[in-house]
Formats: sequence, C-alpha cells, structure tokens
Amino acid sequence: MMTVPSEAPPPPQYFLTDGHGGIRIAADRQGDPGARAVVFLHGGGQTRRSWGRAAAAVAQRGWQAVTVDLRGHGESEWASDGDYRVSSFAADIREILEQLPPRPVLVGASLGGLTSMLLAGELARGIADAVVLVDIVPDMDQSGAERIQAFMVDKMVDGFGSLDEVADMIAEFNPHRPRPDDLDGLRNNLRRRGDRWYWHWDPQFIDNTSTHAPIEVFDTDRLHAAVAAILADGVPMLLVRGQVSDLVSRDKATEFLERFPQIEFVDVEGAGHMVAGDRNDLFADAVLGFLARRGDAQA
Repeated sequence: MMTVPSEAPPPPQYFLTDGHGGIRIAADRQGDPGARAVVFLHGGGQTRRSWGRAAAAVAQRGWQAVTVDLRGHGESEWASDGDYRVSSFAADIREILEQLPPRPVLVGASLGGLTSMLLAGELARGIADAVVLVDIVPDMDQSGAERIQAFMVDKMVDGFGSLDEVADMIAEFNPHRPRPDDLDGLRNNLRRRGDRWYWHWDPQFIDNTSTHAPIEVFDTDRLHAAVAAILADGVPMLLVRGQVSDLVSRDKATEFLERFPQIEFVDVEGAGHMVAGDRNDLFADAVLGFLARRGDAQA
C-alpha cells in the first residue's frame, strides 16, 4: 500500500505558463524542480487537483510531480477560437515539457491519456521516457463515453443552486463511490456566478459548438498508430484500469493488451473510470511501482 509520510508534504507550487499559441496554462509543481518530472494530465471535465495524494507520493519518492489544468479546464485559459482538438492539448503539453528536465513520464487519464498518445506517438516522438494510460484505450466503449458526455452536458447551462445539488448529481453518476460529507472539495470543479454554481470547463469543449472539437477521440486507427509508435521507440507503457469502468470494459482492455502485449497492466479493484478519485491508494501504488522500474528520478 502507499506509504503515508510522517510529515505533511510542502504545498504545491502554482505556476502559469504559455501553451500552444500563447494560451495560458495553469499547473502545480511538487518536489525537486531539478528532478525528472512525472506530468499528470487529467481527464475531460477534471482539473489538476483530481490526482489526490498520488502526485505528492510521487514527489516524495524523489521525482518532480507536475499537475496541469488542460486548456479550457480549471484555472487554465479558455480557447477563444474554440480549439479543443486533442492535438492542441498535446501541443500545449509539449510547450510545458520543454521547460522541464528531459525524459519526463506522462500519466494521462481519459482525455489526458489520449493527449499523451498523440504527444509521445505523433507530435513529439521520443519526448517521453514512459507513458501511463489511466482508464483509456483507443477503442473505448462508446456507451460509457456517451454516459460521461451526458453527465457533463447536463446542468452545464443552468448550473446548480447549491453544493448539495452537485453532490447528489455526482453520487448518482458514481454510485460505487460514497457521497462526501464535506462538500468544500467540490468547489475545485465549480465556478460561482451570481447565486449559482457552474462547472469550471468551457462549454465549447463538450457541447459540439466548437469548430475545432476533439474529433481525434473517435479516430481509433490514428490512436492505435500513435501507441504503436510509442512502443516502437522503446518507451514503456502501463495501462491502469478501473475494474468497474464502463469506458474501458474488461473486453476492451483485453483487446488492447492482445494488440500491444508489451504494455504492463494493473486492474484497480473497486474503481470506476475515475481511478485516482475512487481508489487513490491503489492508483498511487501502481504508478509508484511502474516508476520504480524506470530508474533514478534524478535528471
């Protein structure tokens, strides 16, 4: 199990940087800034705070943990031109990696995993030393993807009258996860306007009004080619799946691993699609074990 430190880790250091085209990207850094980086990329509708204690655990093992708000999410800038293509997310992260020590490890959940595929397997081959995909494969279950999109669209315009309404909606979406008693943590995913709460992300990202939508999520051939390129470059990969995920079913995971048998695999018990949120301890263990096989954290 993940080792709990005897002392609280220092708080993350917040920084702003420019992504592709000058869009402002918000991020946090923990650990030695001279050490090799583990860059955490959240899923659609999430933020850099979605990783729980896993990023701190990575930093305490000597790595530099960098958690990023993707464009249109969290405290990062919304794309004025509505450019939310996966390739544009990848271009943003390439700009960030150029400011970090070489040989970073990418940890990408869902949309962040697709971003990692195109970044390391297409846009900037050789840029990553290893890639962790968190509950995402190129040929995902469409019923699960549709359920997630429906959740994100619902209440996006009307918002919520209270944090209790938000908690009820999340509990209905994730019935396997206990409803939180302390609702303050929900504020990280919301913005207050007037007397109502709204999701933090740019509506153009999810409502199909953007002229540059993330269409690559449906291009399984392109994504499979990107994964093949990553492996051809000798870059190790790990798939961490939530055992009760409806986005990456057991069958979809098996098909992916049969296509790419070099990829390591961890199935996280009791976790759905939001693996880091559902079982942060087991998720952190999987990442730390993978990193331990990647060598020294020093650049």
